[in-house]
Amino acid sequence: MDQPSAPRLSLTTMDSARSGAVRFGYDRSRLRPRIVHLGLGAFFRAHGALFTEDVLAEGGGDWGIVGASLKRPEQRNRLLPQNCLYTAVETGPAGQQARLVGCLLDVLVGPESPGAILELLSGPDTEIVTLTVTEKGYCHDPASGQLNADHPDIRRDLANPDAPQSAVGLLAGALARRRAAGLQPFTVATCDNLPRNGALLARLVGDFAALRDDALASWIESYVPFPNGMVDRIVPAEAPGDLDQVEKLIGLLDAAPVMHEPFRQWVLEDRFVNDVRPSWQRAGAQFVSDVAPFEHAKLRMLNGSHSALAYLGYLAGHETIVDVVSDETFRKYIKRFWSEDVIPVLPALRGMDLDRYADQLLARYSNPAIRHRTWQIAMDGSQKLPQRLLSSIRDNLRRNRPFPYLALAVAGWMRYVTGVDEKGGVIDVRDPLARLLRERIEAAGDTAADQARALISVEAVFGDDLKDSAEFVTAVTNSYGRLIRDGAQRAVAGLVGDYIGPH
Repeated sequence: MDQPSAPRLSLTTMDSARSGAVRFGYDRSRLRPRIVHLGLGAFFRAHGALFTEDVLAEGGGDWGIVGASLKRPEQRNRLLPQNCLYTAVETGPAGQQARLVGCLLDVLVGPESPGAILELLSGPDTEIVTLTVTEKGYCHDPASGQLNADHPDIRRDLANPDAPQSAVGLLAGALARRRAAGLQPFTVATCDNLPRNGALLARLVGDFAALRDDALASWIESYVPFPNGMVDRIVPAEAPGDLDQVEKLIGLLDAAPVMHEPFRQWVLEDRFVNDVRPSWQRAGAQFVSDVAPFEHAKLRMLNGSHSALAYLGYLAGHETIVDVVSDETFRKYIKRFWSEDVIPVLPALRGMDLDRYADQLLARYSNPAIRHRTWQIAMDGSQKLPQRLLSSIRDNLRRNRPFPYLALAVAGWMRYVTGVDEKGGVIDVRDPLARLLRERIEAAGDTAADQARALISVEAVFGDDLKDSAEFVTAVTNSYGRLIRDGAQRAVAGLVGDYIGPH
């Protein structure tokens, strides 16, 4: 006979959660929807929402959050039946600690109710808009940083100003309404992993606004702050068994838990409308005048190494990052990736030892409780490579330095986007340029060198400079050739000097 299932997490069942779960101690009824988050996913719920949750737990306040899913309804469907409560589970070598999170008040779904999201953003309660829409959600050319006015989402939003669905269209549309109503603007704080992310988003929203009204674009430029920011926390995608594990921890069914590592970091420019914001610094956030040195170190060392390990590790048959770094050959590779190709071209960062940071990253990657899938990290590589890998390569080229570990990482991405793994199986390539990349590969012919050059010619990824760099083309085509000939495991072993016997 089946065991009866546990009750679902909700306001009425919350008090029956096991004592091992930390419950919020503030009065949730006092919260107002002062923060709207676009692109509600696991990362923000395990990062920005928890910073806000900590501020509420320490000093009260009324900083509630409304999430907006811009593509799909799954988050809403999971969260609304449990009053938008969810469990955040910190997973580390010492075990797990669960907490119930109460600061999320509602979830809207863009394609179902774009007018509702626009109305919420336009209203006086909204004071801060945060977002995690990933690189492809910016509807821009990653190489140039310019708005892609021909992007179908941008064209649709320009044609339907009262029902925008893209992040850029929603922000510009809401700001237009607030300006017309005589309301103050909100602060826009992006949490996506892009260099100078606030400045980039300000430019894109301004470009979109200018396509509607030059006066609106000028007003946004003058009055709307887009602080640059840098975020860091490993938040794996939901894995099989997570829901059962959380049920055992708290004694309740939670359809939308998030698992995360202990480490977290949030660095923000302190530029907010009327200086109004939660006291996130009490929860450990850093407010600084210049985020660039922090984001450079993080994007190139953490995100760059994550991408390198994801592509090469996936090709070698490793499912997760912890699996990859448990392989001694890959462990040697990533240490040299940092020490030889990345750290030497990063500026010194006051108060941050980059060698120690690399050691911290490797320790975090080795956390057996965090199973971050290589396939998940490999998504949208065409949008990520310019910031994560190519920026370091360009700095090495300017200094006439070799970059063999970065070159092999780029070649790993190229091998991955062919869509066929080393055993002839199909790779589920998720990338906005997947079709274009596949067409370039198929048109190039069968030789590795021709395929590599065809991909290097994609300016949306590599710009218009790298294809003319003989050093870059040679390094990457040679690395790609080794991957095709030897496979990822042997190619990495050959680079780090590990011997693997004959074929």
